[in-house]
Amino acid sequence: MAPPEAPAAMMDRIAGPFVAVADTREDLLDAGLFPEEEESVARAVPKRRREYTTARACARQAMAKLGVPPVPILSGPRGEPRWPDRVVGSMTHCDGYRGAVVGWSSDVTAIGIDAEPNAPLPDQVLEAVSLEAERSWIAELTASRPETAWDRLLFSAKESVYKAWFPLTNKWLDFDNALITVDPEQGTFHARLLVPGPEVHGGPLTAFRGRWTVAEGIVLTAIVLTPPGSPPTGPPGS
Repeated sequence: MAPPEAPAAMMDRIAGPFVAVADTREDLLDAGLFPEEEESVARAVPKRRREYTTARACARQAMAKLGVPPVPILSGPRGEPRWPDRVVGSMTHCDGYRGAVVGWSSDVTAIGIDAEPNAPLPDQVLEAVSLEAERSWIAELTASRPETAWDRLLFSAKESVYKAWFPLTNKWLDFDNALITVDPEQGTFHARLLVPGPEVHGGPLTAFRGRWTVAEGIVLTAIVLTPPGSPPTGPPGS
């Protein structure tokens, strides 16, 4: 099952040099699914099937850049994608966007990506997903830079944090378990964990750092956690 040709990736702007990226603004329904994947969405509504199929097409495009042949990408108990051995990755989808980022586990410890429409969150959602300190900077930036939906950016950053966190811990992370701050000039964000983190790179994980951008009406966030001072090595055993 050969993946279709990948378009230029919006996520490339923030994912960094250690990973392979593929994304699209259109559904790639001709890409097809493996039988195991077909079974997973046999009863899904058409919208869910389009998202599932296209996100996996992007994932296989990205893996092909690493030299990984197409394989089924099934979901774990929390909906997390189960990647091939020695591959780390993350997928995302929203209206008008689907994407995937992958890397070798020898180069990358964890990946979390998310995409959201650049539009305000629905009523009462912000209060449910944010801390008071986060609502403070959202109000300030919304007043000074209204072209970006800062509440949506917060939500996206927290989704990326969870996607990077879960494969390291196999534990849930609530929205109020991480405090997000953003740098609007540098296009970066910092997530301070408010619960004990796992041992990573010889010490406890206390925070994630990520990057964000707004492009073509889409808010994109990405976390790529790499070993300190470790250059990319390529596929294990190479």
